[in-house]
Amino acid sequence: MKRILLCSIVLLICLPAFAQQPDVNRFTLFTGFDYMVSPARNLTERGFESDFGVTLRPWLALGADFSVLGDGVISGAGTINGGETIYAPTLIAAAGQGLPVPPPSLINVPFSSQTYTFAAGPQFYLRKWKKVTLFARPGFGLIHERASINVPPQLGVLLGALGKPVPSAHLTDTTYFVGAGGGFDLNLSRGVGFRFAADWVNTHLFSNLLTNRQNYVRLSMGPTFRWGTLEAR
Repeated sequence: MKRILLCSIVLLICLPAFAQQPDVNRFTLFTGFDYMVSPARNLTERGFESDFGVTLRPWLALGADFSVLGDGVISGAGTINGGETIYAPTLIAAAGQGLPVPPPSLINVPFSSQTYTFAAGPQFYLRKWKKVTLFARPGFGLIHERASINVPPQLGVLLGALGKPVPSAHLTDTTYFVGAGGGFDLNLSRGVGFRFAADWVNTHLFSNLLTNRQNYVRLSMGPTFRWGTLEAR
C-alpha cells in the first residue's frame, strides 16, 4: 500500500507536464451503474452513481459524487460473521466454561442492506492521449447504510441466556470513509465519453455491533457528458 501511495504522489506531481489534450472541457457529468463488494461481510450491492466535476486545470478538477446501492435499488445482501461482532468474547468465554455454544466463526447471520455515499474532493487527470483520459482521486466522504438483519430465533435465545441484548432487526448508521480510486474515460467525442472506474473505501459502520473496520471495492461504469471550454492560463 505504501508503494502504491508513493507512486500515486509521484504521478500527481508530474501530471502538469503530461497534460497534452487540447481544448479541455470545463464541466463533466457522469452517471452510471455501480457495483460494490465488502469481502469480510460477503456483501454485494448494485446500484447507481453520479458525479459532477469542474475542471480548474487540464490536470485538476474539483467535484462531488453521490451513489445509492443495495436492496430496494437493485440488490444488496451479505452475511455477518459472529467472529467480527461484540458478542465473540462472550461466546468464547461461554464455550470455555463447557456450555454448548458454537464458535463465533461458525455463526453467520444474513442481512440485506441499502447504502448511500457522498464524497467531494479533487480529481487528477492524465491527458496524454486523445482517445483515453486517465484519472486518479482520493476518497473522502460520508457513508450511510440501512441493514435488515435476519437473526435466527435460536441465536436470539442463546444471547438472551448469556445476558446479552439481541441485535435490532433494523439498523441504521452514518459515518465517514476514506479511500482512493481511479480509472479512465474513453473519449467518444468532445462532449461524450464512457467511464470505467474502481475505488477502494475504508470505513467502520455499526461500530456498536461490528468490531472491525470494513473495506469495500466499488466498480462503476457509464457515460460521461462534457461541455464548456477551459480557458487557457
